[in-house]
Amino acid sequence: MKVTLISHTPNAWNLLLGTKSARMRGADPETMTEAEKLDHWRYMLDTIRSPFEFVDYIFELEGVSKNFTHQLVRTRTGAYQQETGRAIELSGQPVVMPDAFKDNEVLATLWYDAIADADNNYKMLMAAGAQLQDARAIVPSNMETKIQAKFNLRTLSDMSKNRLCARTQGEYQDAFRLARSAVLAVHPWADSLLQVACVATGQCAFPRWGGKDMRDPTDQLIGAPVVYQCPFFRKWMDLEKEKEDLRVFFWSNAKAEANPIANNGKSM
Repeated sequence: MKVTLISHTPNAWNLLLGTKSARMRGADPETMTEAEKLDHWRYMLDTIRSPFEFVDYIFELEGVSKNFTHQLVRTRTGAYQQETGRAIELSGQPVVMPDAFKDNEVLATLWYDAIADADNNYKMLMAAGAQLQDARAIVPSNMETKIQAKFNLRTLSDMSKNRLCARTQGEYQDAFRLARSAVLAVHPWADSLLQVACVATGQCAFPRWGGKDMRDPTDQLIGAPVVYQCPFFRKWMDLEKEKEDLRVFFWSNAKAEANPIANNGKSM
C-alpha cells in the first residue's frame, strides 16, 4: 500500500486564520506574530468548523483493495477517480491478502488456491470470447486497485474519528494513518483535527462495541478486571447515565442563548 499526497491547498494556515478574521473583523494573518496566530488557531478549534472546508487535500492510494475503496467512496463529501476494471485486462492482477490470513497457514493456503482458481477461470472466459467488462465479474473483490481521492480538512477530521478507530478494518486504518501522516508532514498544525474519536472527544465512537465486557462468566463471577473489546476503551467513556440526566434537564428548562460580541477577532 502506498498513499501519496499529490496536491494540497497552499498557505492553508493563513487562509484559515483569514476566514476567521473575515467573520470577526480581526487582524490580517500576514500582520500577526506566530504567537498570535497560534492563539487564534486555538480559538478556531473551539468554534464552528465551516472554515476547514476551504482547505483541500488530494491523495493517490495505490496497492489497495477494491473492497476498501468501496468503503472509502461512501464518504459522499469526497471526490474520486479510480482505475477502471471495465476496460483493462485483469489476468494476473494482484489481490490484497487480509492481514488475518498472513500468519495462518491453513487460511493462507485456501486463499491462494481460491485466487488461482479465479484467475484461471478469468483467463478461460477471455479465451472463450468473453468481453473484458463481463469477465471482470469473476475477479476477486479484494483485487488491487488505484484511486485518487480529494477531501477537505473538515471531512478528513470527521473521517478520522471513525476510520482511525479499532472497529475499522485494518486496511482502512492503515490507509488513513498514511494519509494522516502525509497531511501532517505539510500541515503539522492539523494534528488535533485528525484524531480518533476517543482522543478527540473523550468518548467512544462505538461504545456498544468498544465497551463490551470480554470476560468469561467465571472471571466475571470472581471479579477479575474487566477486559474491554476495544483495548483503548476506558470506563469513564461510558456517559450514558450522565447524558440521560442532561437530556431530561435540558428539555425541562427554558432555552439559553449566547450573546456574542466580536473583540480583536474573537467572540466569547
